[in-house]
Amino acid sequence: MELMTAVKERRSIRKYKPVDVPLNMISEILDAARWSPSWGNTQPWEFYVITGERLTRIKQMNLEKQAGGEMPAPDIKMPDTWPAPLKTRYEETVGTLFSAKGIQREDKEAREKYYSEMCLLFGAPCLILACIPQKSAVEYALLDVGLVVQTICLLAHDKGLGTCIMAFSALYPDAVRKIASIPDDKRIVVGIALGYPDPAFPLNNFARKRAEISEFVHWVK
Repeated sequence: MELMTAVKERRSIRKYKPVDVPLNMISEILDAARWSPSWGNTQPWEFYVITGERLTRIKQMNLEKQAGGEMPAPDIKMPDTWPAPLKTRYEETVGTLFSAKGIQREDKEAREKYYSEMCLLFGAPCLILACIPQKSAVEYALLDVGLVVQTICLLAHDKGLGTCIMAFSALYPDAVRKIASIPDDKRIVVGIALGYPDPAFPLNNFARKRAEISEFVHWVK
């Protein structure tokens, strides 16, 4: 696939076919992704590829903690506020998602069902968790993780797979570490849901928006 096409066509997938991804294909993606840049070539990332029974347990754990009202405690704190226009973009995206799924603003039950689907990682048969050492220089390591995660998603798209970068998958890191046998000295940054996209699902097809470059590019002479 031509690079420009991959960059523009890659999107977050929110429903997957119940088909396993061959482990050799995942290995090929990660083998290529290791060439992503990092600060000083430190390559601070570590990945845990979770499938099968362990993934089922993580999905069930997410459901139980959400249903029980347990407050998330991610290793990487999620933002409490967003400045404008970032908040506006986020709210517009949420509105578009719910509209594409036919969820009305006042329909609490439908919204809760959607959040349950998030707990189940939209049916993805594979979860790749990106981790960094607890004692790493967090800010630089997070930048590096962002670079390699984007590379993984583009490589997956090139192979006909879909991905969704999900902070949601790292909301309960202590439980995830226990289920997936991840050492306590690893900080879970984010997860990548991976699988074959369901092309007929509305949330895999709605029209996306991006800011024009005039909104975020400053030319300095």
